[in-house]
Amino acid sequence: MEVKIAENLVEELRWRGLLKDVTEGAEEALAKQKVTGYIGFDPTADSLHVGSLLPIMVLVHLQRHGHSPIALAGGGTGMIGDPSGKSKERQLLSEEQLQINIKGIKAQLAHFLDFEKPGNPARLVNNADWLRPMNLLDFLRDTGKHFTVNYMMAKDSVRTRLESEEGISFTEFSYMLLQSYDFLQLYERYGCTLQMGGSDQWGNITAGIMLIRKVADAQAHGAVVPLVTTSAGTKFGKTEAGTVWLDSKRTSPYRFYQFWLNTTDDDAIRYLKYFTLLSREEIAAYEHAVETEPHLRAAQTRLAEEVTRAVHGEDGLARAQAATDVLFGNRELDGMSADDLVDIFAEVPSCAVPRADLEGDGLSVVDLGVMCGLDRSKKQVRNLIESGGLYMNNHRVDDMNQSVTLADAIDGRVIVLRKGRKQYSLVRMEEA
Repeated sequence: MEVKIAENLVEELRWRGLLKDVTEGAEEALAKQKVTGYIGFDPTADSLHVGSLLPIMVLVHLQRHGHSPIALAGGGTGMIGDPSGKSKERQLLSEEQLQINIKGIKAQLAHFLDFEKPGNPARLVNNADWLRPMNLLDFLRDTGKHFTVNYMMAKDSVRTRLESEEGISFTEFSYMLLQSYDFLQLYERYGCTLQMGGSDQWGNITAGIMLIRKVADAQAHGAVVPLVTTSAGTKFGKTEAGTVWLDSKRTSPYRFYQFWLNTTDDDAIRYLKYFTLLSREEIAAYEHAVETEPHLRAAQTRLAEEVTRAVHGEDGLARAQAATDVLFGNRELDGMSADDLVDIFAEVPSCAVPRADLEGDGLSVVDLGVMCGLDRSKKQVRNLIESGGLYMNNHRVDDMNQSVTLADAIDGRVIVLRKGRKQYSLVRMEEA
């Protein structure tokens, strides 16, 4: 099946801020012919994280413009570790763990790339297929001879590590040769002539271009995307709770949604360009909204919706939005599980109450409010109830003589108390 090539890929990438640098001739090649391009993904975990979304989106645009994307899983190089951008050597992984990680990564990539698109399917390739059976002497003779030590030491990724206190092991020093060999193998097997990656990969990419030129007498190209930081200059994808993962078991859809919802006004439009497929007209409208009605946070809401839907599907997005409504007291807790509520209210104060205290007639809601610190005295809690400011499981408490029993606990495990609009306490049942 013939695939039509859209000529404006590079223009699109530049407008979205997804292109930091490109080798000479790459733009012309992408405009004139169907190009196969790849990006490598390091399988150091069984899930990708939000920092991986930028290269994923580059592959998405590549496929949408009629070119063929390859996601290269480093099942072989993952046993070595890339020194680029790292201050110390990584922990080496077993082959069994690498296979588990690659399986998880492929499932996540399938949310973005079409691996069955007629005439232009995406591919997931594992470089262990050619690196594992490779003979060391053959590799040194056929590949190593094309690289001088001076050439390798001039690369930023190597020079930076050489100047550090940690230094660089021979294992990591060899990584550049292996990645270059990957590019050569992808060229020979799939006609791949374009390698892309983060800007810290420029040295490895140009080394691969050089190897293809020397071994195959062919022209290859490279392009790099910027390394994403926040407007405050901090590393993107890191929160106080740690890394934001694409796997719902590591980062729940609610927390994932909240990560994007909390984007600052300074970053919102840039992230809409990076991480969504919204048109220029749509993004211009959100840019105007940020300038004129920033309090509505329309850009952040759309960003959170688009990225959460892409990663977790409509069901995950619906769960995340429902959880957000619960947090702000805009909906009842019907259908929410105890696990959901523990996740939603993980960062609010909590108190533990012996399960036995809630058996039978239970505790008065006034006593529970004091025990959990919503107010300092029973009188203050009573005044809170009289003013309509105390809620249990998002239902207003109208009777100061109301009792709280195990029947009020979600899944028999947790109760949510709220003072006013925002002051929460999560009541956890504990065994004696």
